[in-house]
Amino acid sequence: MLKFIKHHMESIAGIEIYPVISFVIFFVFFIALTIYVLKVDKKLFNDISNIPLNEKESDNEQA
Repeated sequence: MLKFIKHHMESIAGIEIYPVISFVIFFVFFIALTIYVLKVDKKLFNDISNIPLNEKESDNEQA
């Protein structure tokens, strides 16, 4: 089956650019995500990590 797919892929003109485009999109996304994580305020991560605990405390106060 791989030979069948490979033969049809070789017959498509300009198809060799698609893996390069996919890799560039993948690489840019993770570089941007890494930069965001390193630059974002650490207080935001602390607040987000405490959300489940804060909801449990507020549920206990209402009961």
